[in-house]
Amino acid sequence: MKTYLKIWFNSEGAGPVIVAERLRAMGFKPVKGQYDHVYDWGRKVQLEDILQIGTAVHETLKGLEVLYKLETI
Repeated sequence: MKTYLKIWFNSEGAGPVIVAERLRAMGFKPVKGQYDHVYDWGRKVQLEDILQIGTAVHETLKGLEVLYKLETI
């Protein structure tokens, strides 16, 4: 399974490089296309796993003044 992340930037918030560096430290990889980053679980995941990574993303992006959307497929 994979978790996809889309970011909306605010001109008053952190820039793309800072956001990408923080997400990379979590294991996300930048991608081109419909989404901006992807986290490859390498296995099927449970709802608890998805909630945990959602919480981790929320804490990582807190204070950067960006909006985001997560989707796990």
